[in-house]
Amino acid sequence: MRWKTPLATAVTLAALTITLTASAGQAVERAASVEGGHPGGGLGACSPDAEFLGFSDSLDKTTFEGLPVAGLSALALTGPRSGLALVDNVLTTPARVFDLTIGRGPTVSVDGVTILRRPDGTPYTGADFDGEGLVVEPGRRTILATSEREPSIRRFRLSDGKEIASLPVPARFQVTPAGQAAVNQTFESLTADRDGSTLYAGMEGPLSADGTDANGSSRNRIIRYAGLPGHGYRVAAQYAYKPDPGLSLVELAVVDRNELISMERTFTPGVGNTVRVFTVSLRLAADVTGFESLADAPEKVFLQKKLVFDLVDCPPSGAVAKQPQPNPLLDNVEALALGGWLPGGRRQLYLLSDDNNGATQITRFYSLAVDLH
Repeated sequence: MRWKTPLATAVTLAALTITLTASAGQAVERAASVEGGHPGGGLGACSPDAEFLGFSDSLDKTTFEGLPVAGLSALALTGPRSGLALVDNVLTTPARVFDLTIGRGPTVSVDGVTILRRPDGTPYTGADFDGEGLVVEPGRRTILATSEREPSIRRFRLSDGKEIASLPVPARFQVTPAGQAAVNQTFESLTADRDGSTLYAGMEGPLSADGTDANGSSRNRIIRYAGLPGHGYRVAAQYAYKPDPGLSLVELAVVDRNELISMERTFTPGVGNTVRVFTVSLRLAADVTGFESLADAPEKVFLQKKLVFDLVDCPPSGAVAKQPQPNPLLDNVEALALGGWLPGGRRQLYLLSDDNNGATQITRFYSLAVDLH
């Protein structure tokens, strides 16, 4: 997903006057001081519910098997120390997922790549596949990946990268003029519960019928799918979600049957990025499928959320920014993955930024410990 300038973004005077004093020759990687990056040994608090454990810029502007490790827009864990990263692709290179090895600290490296292919075996490119959301299905033989171009949700085999199925998408979620979705504002996020029977696909922006409220918050929809991993899914419900004013919904992760994590983000030229992470309650969630417009929906139907942390409040930790940022730790963060339990009852949380294949942005991997209850 490319940068998007919000209709309204609140920026403090302090954020506008920060001077980045770190030189380009400084270290671009900083990790927690204890083995494993456990809570209590991190680099400082981002909020009462989030501790920053470290970051790594080791993937930035690298290649693997001749392909740029860039434009990473989704992250899905395949084990305690491994994961897949989906590329938000440029027009001329093949769509792909990179295999990541995640070490303590954190450290992160690429040790494999899978080219995503059409059913006939020819590679997808950015011209017809704009990867944004990623789920690894149980058994780790197949993945589900969203493209926000149409939008679509496709299933691929990891053994050869070939597409073997696709999920139904309601007609109104198609990009205009076929539907009511705006270009580059569709399925930015995809997540699944532990057994893969429930999926959530989040819209980055609103349908034209839903619009934006008077405060500048878009009225987004999240589709819940029900089915069997590796087999068919059906649309089971739609939920209403409001990002903070001027922000977009860019990631979701399942905590449990009653709770999600969401990530919201925006970019303001000359100022930088805003990245916020929330918990989202699914208790008594209202199905809004029947609402032609969420502008007519009562406020109570929108999912309730609670801020876990704002990345601007995390310790800079020696980070260097390539463009103005309110905190040099910030960049175009688009990917989020929730890991296992850490000592003290917190959960591992990883973030990953999408450098848009650009010189002024960074591919940065973040590690945090979060309290979600």
